[in-house]
Amino acid sequence: MTTTLEEIRSAADRLRGQIVRTPLVRAGRLSEQLGCELFLKLENLQHTGSFKDRGAYIRLTNLSKDEAKRGVIAMSAGNHAQGVAYHAQRLGIPATIVMPEFAPFSKVERTRAFGARILQTGDTLDASAEAAYQIAEEENLTFVHPFDDTDVIAGQGTVGLEILEDCPDVEAIIVPIGGGGLMSGVATVAKDANPSVQMIGVESELFPSMSDSIKGVKTMTGGQSLADGIAVKVPGKLTRAIIDKLVDDIAIVAESDIESAIQRLAEEQKLIAEGAGAAGVAALLANPKRFAGRKVVAVICGGNIDLKLLSSILTRGLIRDGRMVRLRIGIIDRPGVLARIASLIGKTGSNIIEVYHQRLFYDVPAKQAEVDVVLETRNSEHVGEVVSSLKADGFPTRILSDISAQGTQ
Repeated sequence: MTTTLEEIRSAADRLRGQIVRTPLVRAGRLSEQLGCELFLKLENLQHTGSFKDRGAYIRLTNLSKDEAKRGVIAMSAGNHAQGVAYHAQRLGIPATIVMPEFAPFSKVERTRAFGARILQTGDTLDASAEAAYQIAEEENLTFVHPFDDTDVIAGQGTVGLEILEDCPDVEAIIVPIGGGGLMSGVATVAKDANPSVQMIGVESELFPSMSDSIKGVKTMTGGQSLADGIAVKVPGKLTRAIIDKLVDDIAIVAESDIESAIQRLAEEQKLIAEGAGAAGVAALLANPKRFAGRKVVAVICGGNIDLKLLSSILTRGLIRDGRMVRLRIGIIDRPGVLARIASLIGKTGSNIIEVYHQRLFYDVPAKQAEVDVVLETRNSEHVGEVVSSLKADGFPTRILSDISAQGTQ
């Protein structure tokens, strides 16, 4: 059993006016930097922040009257949960969502705000899924699978129809893969329209479950991935068959590339993407030569990232780029020294953000002290200028931040 092109087109008709018809935008600055013509499909602009709105609506509207009356249950760490809860509320269908214990508070509360009953249980997604299936049987609820369902795949496939409407001459489409529902639908549409379109999936190096399944290997280690939306241990059976047939390759990206992609999308394109949503751009950053000179679409499949995590990623990006640095400066503990340091730093054009002055607990002589300063700087070369200026005035200085300017110590 597979999802047909006719079912995807029918789903598109039914979705009109029910979801956001998301834009396909040219990523000008990233295109210049990566050497390709890059377009971004902004599914992070859906009402619940991800493409999951599409498949959830199609699945729920295909319920029988009896099934709709009894209610549905879904298992998800966030995006599928919100899609099901949102449309269930709109359609008057009782919804129960099982979420793992580690699900971000923000996603839990957004799902609860859509009127769903939330049950948090399980220290893994698999454990949560087991609980959801058990509750579904006990309470006679209909289980709404996040990806291994023909209705869900049909809904997600409408992303592909919109991409081809907006960019019919696309040469490569990059789609993140978790369970494979989105890629299955998009690949079905794209390969029918133009078999030469290259379909590239993307998985995190911690959870290459679809790639492993197709290749018959076991490389998955698991762990805490930034791309929790595609951190799937067991891919779908329906989706595996479609992806094995239609997808040209699956790129495996490092967590560091995903982190850089989130930062670059925010800084260069002013777009907020979660880890899974940025995975396509991560694949481009990891191997730009592969896509050089080509017209490429990357699906930004979601934007539901925790703000504390986003803040941390952006700050770490500044440190990596040498635009924020923490220095430890040795001083003689006497009046006027801090003012002297501030003056030297100011003359270099850098800006002091924070100062930590500690006499008691550092391993330094009693009449000396160490001062830690956090600075805003232009780049790693500018950091080197600051360090050289302080050392030239007699202040031993070392860089504590892990940035490319380490060589200036």
